Amino acid sequence: MIELKNVHVKAGDFNLEQIDLTVAKGEYTVILGPTGAGKTVLLESIAGLHNVHQGEILLDGKDVTHTVPEERGASIVYQDYALFPHLTVRENIIFGLKVRHIAAPKITAALAWICGIFEIEPLLPRLPAKLSGGERQRVALARALITKPAILLLDEPLSALDAESREEMCLQLKDTHERLNITTLHVTHDFEEAMSLADNIVVINQGKIVQVGKPSQIFYHPASEFVARFTMARNIFKGKVIGRDSQGSVFRTEALGIIAAVDNNNASYAVIRPEMIRVSLEKPAADANVFPCVVRTIIDKGANILVTADCLAQFECLVPRQQFESLSLNPGQQVFISFSPQAVHLI
Repeated sequence: MIELKNVHVKAGDFNLEQIDLTVAKGEYTVILGPTGAGKTVLLESIAGLHNVHQGEILLDGKDVTHTVPEERGASIVYQDYALFPHLTVRENIIFGLKVRHIAAPKITAALAWICGIFEIEPLLPRLPAKLSGGERQRVALARALITKPAILLLDEPLSALDAESREEMCLQLKDTHERLNITTLHVTHDFEEAMSLADNIVVINQGKIVQVGKPSQIFYHPASEFVARFTMARNIFKGKVIGRDSQGSVFRTEALGIIAAVDNNNASYAVIRPEMIRVSLEKPAADANVFPCVVRTIIDKGANILVTADCLAQFECLVPRQQFESLSLNPGQQVFISFSPQAVHLI
């Protein structure tokens, strides 16, 4: 378990402020935020690499606020792997055990155990320079976990990998967490990575935590305009609630009225994620929010197509490729967009 109570940290010109956070034992928590938000400083503060100027850090109930890093029971893995280039994979992995003066038979047993988890026994004689990015990351994780730490700290562990290796390593992280049930904090700026791995997500910006919640809460119920924009909600409209009708609250922007199923009379923004918006050639009868539009731009995103549609206000819609091809959409084409009141989040 990790507990941070009103933690303040000064790292050069950067400050972490009023950090209150609890990570349950065995939980996989992702710290999500833009570059420069303070994600790594927060991770390194827990590891003991920055002095805490105010507040407390507790690991499994023990106050480690001023404890040296090697006595905290935490292992940290960085995006650049930080392997010793002159040591073999075997020597890299067992380095922490040798520093702790663990007996040779126990080192052999621990090495066999960790190699079984990561399937890296064939790599043991090699030097890091002879490994692929995914292999180096598995070795770095093996080195971090062979000491059986209470807490695993991961600083953008997938960012240096190509797409295929990133997907494989994501599955490896999920499998390793399920097998070892180790309390994990994982730093990233990639929200898809966060969605696929996290039990809970902590969103941080400018040195402060701005939202904590389950992935679905963060992405579909952002607490602020910043969180909505950072998680690529795309359709964020400023306005106000002007009343109710039979289907929900009426939120009025400069250009149009939007029906939202939720009640929030103090709302200043309506948020609709692009994947929640349907595009059709005929006017649908079912939804409360139906608008005639003109297709402005089309951007191929691979499995999905990002369609920008203009109907006094501009909407961005994420259309599955198969549906896009059946619609045969082109710029300048007249279409209808629609979304349910349940798809509208009010902030």
